[in-house]
Amino acid sequence: MLFEIIVFIIAAILAVPISKKIGFGSVLGYLAAGIIIGPYGLQLIEDAENILHFAELGVVFLLFIIGLELQPSRLWVLRRMVFGLGTLQVLVSAVAIFAIARLAGFETVPAAVIGLILALSSTAFVLQMLAEQNELTTSYGRAAFTVLLFQDLAVIPMIALLPLLGDASSATAEAPGPILTVAVIAGLIIGGRYLLRPIFRVVAGTDLPELFTAVALLVVLGSAMLMELVHIPMELGAFLAGMLLADSEFRHELEANIAPFKGLLLGLFFIAVGMTVNLELLVSQPVAILTTVIVLMTAKAIVLFPLARLFGLKSGGSALVLSVLLSQGGEFAFVLFGIAARSGILEATVTNELILAVAISMMLTPVLYVFARRMSASAEAVADRAFDDMPQDHNEVIIAGFGRVGQIVGRILRMAGKPFTALESDTSQVDFVRRFGNKVYYGDASRIDLLRAAGADHAKIFVLAVQDLEASVRIAETVIRHFPNLTIVARARNRRHEYKLMDLGIKNIWRETLLSSIDLSKHIMRDLGVAQDDVEHIANVFRERDRKLIIEQHAIHDDEEKLIQTSQETARELDSLMRREAD
Repeated sequence: MLFEIIVFIIAAILAVPISKKIGFGSVLGYLAAGIIIGPYGLQLIEDAENILHFAELGVVFLLFIIGLELQPSRLWVLRRMVFGLGTLQVLVSAVAIFAIARLAGFETVPAAVIGLILALSSTAFVLQMLAEQNELTTSYGRAAFTVLLFQDLAVIPMIALLPLLGDASSATAEAPGPILTVAVIAGLIIGGRYLLRPIFRVVAGTDLPELFTAVALLVVLGSAMLMELVHIPMELGAFLAGMLLADSEFRHELEANIAPFKGLLLGLFFIAVGMTVNLELLVSQPVAILTTVIVLMTAKAIVLFPLARLFGLKSGGSALVLSVLLSQGGEFAFVLFGIAARSGILEATVTNELILAVAISMMLTPVLYVFARRMSASAEAVADRAFDDMPQDHNEVIIAGFGRVGQIVGRILRMAGKPFTALESDTSQVDFVRRFGNKVYYGDASRIDLLRAAGADHAKIFVLAVQDLEASVRIAETVIRHFPNLTIVARARNRRHEYKLMDLGIKNIWRETLLSSIDLSKHIMRDLGVAQDDVEHIANVFRERDRKLIIEQHAIHDDEEKLIQTSQETARELDSLMRREAD
């Protein structure tokens, strides 16, 4: 065992950094490591099946963390995508693959089973790739999550159905009774709701971090084992346990404790999948296997693309990325094809070929994902979209940048009955805010022709609310040079941004975190019992000294040593002033 652990670690250390350096992410590196060390590679490790079964715990931990991040209220909000897009994706993909399998010569029942199993995608692969690219919150990231969530739920009836389609003896052995299944799930939900939080409160009170970690592991593995006892996917138990704790005060600590185990076991799972790639079978039947892979991924992508557009992904690029992301077979195929073989539905040789096709489709997904993202970015490049036509009536206020700050300014001006013209250079932001009834125009505010069309020659105030420092400075330079009549009121992200704007002679600058931080501090002081007059006085003094420090440091903002010195002097001055006033 020690030798195998060392082999796994060395393989991961060598393969994963190379894969990430090339740009394909860690998943492909783990797969390559598994192929190299597995029974069809260097044969350093022979028992791929048992390792794969153990490594499924990585997927269990992943689903637990997903559950932690998914409050029941949020699941209700996502119901249209989960039970709408998810249901249609599974059903339509299954029907398409069923038709292809029938054309290939399979009987009705085996073809239906193949269609249902291959309609599923890989939760572990897709979510890991999205997390690495910080794209879980993108439109296609959220859509992928909802589809995968429904697929994981759909595995339960599939596990119950497959033995019933085969031999009666297998059905009795494999299929869980519906009453027992409902009882176990209900018991897990009720116990999790009323027992888990009190238990974690007691454990947290011991101030023993290792005990908290042990209980967290017990919850994950215990809930998984309960499901396994009634032949329900372990992942569902962990997901339910996580979701029951999503609203608890221990959510973040649980996630921090489980994350290292999830990362290690998920990496082991990917390596184990790579080890199952039967290179001998691929060499002996390359045309059949590769044709199956191509047909599988193409059929699922073709099905999902229009469904994605139908369910809200208006961007063709996002729909393309989603269809590629979910085009592979899933990890549950290893389990479900095994049940189908034991139930006599599929022959062993067929299941071996299909499992190999699923593994290869998983390997291809990271590569195709990279190309799909590049194609999406190219197709939706800003240059491909013409700037909007400006209104004929010119307003007194122009807002450049309609993000967090620009939108608040716009709402308040609207309340005051003061019309404005809003410009935004991010096409996705323009499309998003327009859905809420905001009138905003797509365009680059650093272009003179666009500013003239927006009425800069007649306006009085130019609100510079652009977040990006370079773009903000570029726009300010254009306005100052060509429209000196405009009063610029600017938003700065930080001190460096403010210094750059001050270099251009702009006087009205608001640092975006300053006022909110002062208001937050005032609230804290009041809660601590500080008198209201003292709260206001301290806040006003701080603002005055901060403004004085900004002016002083503006002249030396390129000298880090002097910046540190003046900051320390101001801090000592404030402390001394407060002590004198207290005396």
